[in-house]
Amino acid sequence: MALSPMARTHLVRISRRLHAAGWVANHDGNVSTRLGRDRFLITPTATSKAEVTESSLVIIDGAGKVLEGRMKPPGETELHLAAYRARPDVNAIVHAHPPFATAFGAAREPLEPLCLPEVVVSLGSIPLLPFAMPKTPQATEAITRGASEAEAMLLPGNGVLTLGPDVDLAFLRMELVEHLAKILHAARSLGGAHPLPESALTELRAQHRKAFPRPSRSA
Repeated sequence: MALSPMARTHLVRISRRLHAAGWVANHDGNVSTRLGRDRFLITPTATSKAEVTESSLVIIDGAGKVLEGRMKPPGETELHLAAYRARPDVNAIVHAHPPFATAFGAAREPLEPLCLPEVVVSLGSIPLLPFAMPKTPQATEAITRGASEAEAMLLPGNGVLTLGPDVDLAFLRMELVEHLAKILHAARSLGGAHPLPESALTELRAQHRKAFPRPSRSA
């Protein structure tokens, strides 16, 4: 993947959109993009996403070592790297704490039932990962497993992680996860959402695989 001169601009824009949407607070969340085979651009630690600038972004290698930048990468850098290792087709990752989806994770409630066709076509599934403290091997292992099967995942107590071929789609997937969480929450006051029929789910999942094919791990 060639280094894009717009990579820094895109990361700053998405960081600020996360803050404007109310999906991050304090120093929460991080955004990254793949620059090359072993180079990644990521938002810095201890910085509000509203205050991220192009000059504050950090370039790291696949081991998390800083190659360029005056600031430090976030403490959860390894979660991004684990997802990139599991998914060679992924070029961008967004980690945020959108309130409704994060509440489901905090309650250890999966984002179910799958009741919106668009969610299945766009995301396939949204697994609820096992709880793991941030910056632990257990968290990295959970992300590796989740990334191997999904485009978005719910992290108990730690928000949502979404993957994409670029930062725009990773952001839109975050938006869709939060949209689903709001609908599921609202539907509970009406007796609960009804799942899509299994025959429909089978067809929609096939559409997802066709729209977002994955290369083999050896590719």
